[in-house]
Amino acid sequence: MSNYLAVDLGAESGRVMLAALNAGRLSLEELHRFPNEPVQLPTGLYWDSFRLFHEIVRGLTIAGRERKLRVDGIGVDTWGVDFGLLGADGALVDCPRHYRDRRTEGIPERLFKVVPREEVFAATGIQIMALNSLYQWYAMWLADAPALETAHRLLFMPDLFNYWLIGVQRSEVTIASTSQFYDSAKRCFATGLLRKLCLSWNLLPELIEPGQKLGTLLPAIAEVTGLGAAPVYATASHDTAAAVAAVPAEGDDWCYISSGTWSLMGLELRAPVINDASRTLNFTNEAGFGGSVRFLKNLAGLWPLQECRRAWATEGEKLSYEELTRLAEQAGPARSFIDPDEFAQPGDMPARIAAACGARTKGEICRIILESLARRYREVLSGLENLTGKKIRTIHIVGGGSRNALLNQLTANATGRRVIAGPVEATAAGNALVQAVGASEVADGREIREIVRRSFAIGVFVPR
Repeated sequence: MSNYLAVDLGAESGRVMLAALNAGRLSLEELHRFPNEPVQLPTGLYWDSFRLFHEIVRGLTIAGRERKLRVDGIGVDTWGVDFGLLGADGALVDCPRHYRDRRTEGIPERLFKVVPREEVFAATGIQIMALNSLYQWYAMWLADAPALETAHRLLFMPDLFNYWLIGVQRSEVTIASTSQFYDSAKRCFATGLLRKLCLSWNLLPELIEPGQKLGTLLPAIAEVTGLGAAPVYATASHDTAAAVAAVPAEGDDWCYISSGTWSLMGLELRAPVINDASRTLNFTNEAGFGGSVRFLKNLAGLWPLQECRRAWATEGEKLSYEELTRLAEQAGPARSFIDPDEFAQPGDMPARIAAACGARTKGEICRIILESLARRYREVLSGLENLTGKKIRTIHIVGGGSRNALLNQLTANATGRRVIAGPVEATAAGNALVQAVGASEVADGREIREIVRRSFAIGVFVPR
């Protein structure tokens, strides 16, 4: 039996998962879970990066010191786009900002005066979103941020944590591809675009593919965790790329939804789709495992529901997601809808949705969110089929949102397609199994999906 540690950091929480691979089956156990809460400072909204790394090391220590495990690999995946800047001495010169920080408001429009929108998309194939790394970096350049004067290296979040674990500065392609300064056709950084924007492309590290061994734990980390010189792999380090690698699909008539704070809905292709139609519909082409392209749409997902839950908790009513779903079921069909993407910024979410839709109860608000999301999936499904000419018969929903049976059924109803839900822990499974490919224990992406099908229960929802 082999043991892999999957460090999975999401927008709400992080965890260190033990993935045990034995006789072609994978089992997952949560060793350590911790909150991931951004910090609002006078200068902006930041990730608490040092605390996150402390918690990562704590999870590794549980594996090594408390459980006495021999570890065959460690891999880190996180959300996309955000990055830290390092000086020549390897120390942070600017703490990573949160993608919801307001410094990028209006920045894409200013950038397009230098390089037109059409040219940016042609060079990268990436969906235009103000939160993208490109606009974060350009916002710093426009503001003459002092950190850019002393920066020696730019590392995306999983690359930063890997560097702190092993002392190696590399960038894995699936996370780099979310930046909008990565060429999805050539699978390299779009340095020509950066030159036109006067952005120092020499800050960027060497790119590597998922599954490559990066190195072993630094001696101090090896000692404190009790794991010794455990190997660290560049897994599919964008959490969606890891989740898509573990979609238990067969054939080629399916699409996926990685469902959580964000909903990433798309297809796995061999080449990017970069044309006027995909640009107009604002689809994106991100790198996937095994040289694949994740052609997808990035949607607000369950973020509005999470914000409602947070707002009600501050008022003294702490409701679980199961309780919110039950209230939504009891409310019955929604009579009005929202565009979830228009509610992507923090704020008093219940009041904003009530004002937009006239909802009066918590159940009505929750039902509006879920039905609106299912309707949005239908729109994206139509775009995927029209842009690629593929007929999609099955929708695979993976990630935490796949536990929401009501949303799964509403999605089947809205799209008229069969929905297969699960595994919930697709990201951790994909993270670990990509490491196993790097360790030559698993052959390729096809075997990854065979292992996932054998290892995890799924739910099936048909339209009604």
